[in-house]
Amino acid sequence: MKPIALTSETFDATLSGTDQPVLVDFWAEWCGPCKMMSPILDQLAAEQAGRATIAKVDVDAFPDLQARFGIRAIPTLIVFKNGQPVNTITGVKSKGFLEAALTA
Repeated sequence: MKPIALTSETFDATLSGTDQPVLVDFWAEWCGPCKMMSPILDQLAAEQAGRATIAKVDVDAFPDLQARFGIRAIPTLIVFKNGQPVNTITGVKSKGFLEAALTA
């Protein structure tokens, strides 16, 4: 299972359509640290299936979402619960760090 690619059209519906925590990775194709995070997020998506949703937003394709959440550096990951942001994480982090953020 891979992270879900979110768009401006699907973002709100995806977050409001689940009672699970949602980890959203704000990234860009040209971002080296974002590429380092990609395999970690792929693993998390597979391991957390049924417990959490892992999603990605390409900030170049959806600058409205980048602006809405005040993303100034990438990668930035935001944990949402009940559709609301509860934790913002900037930079490359370990899988264990992200797992802990999802369950906090």
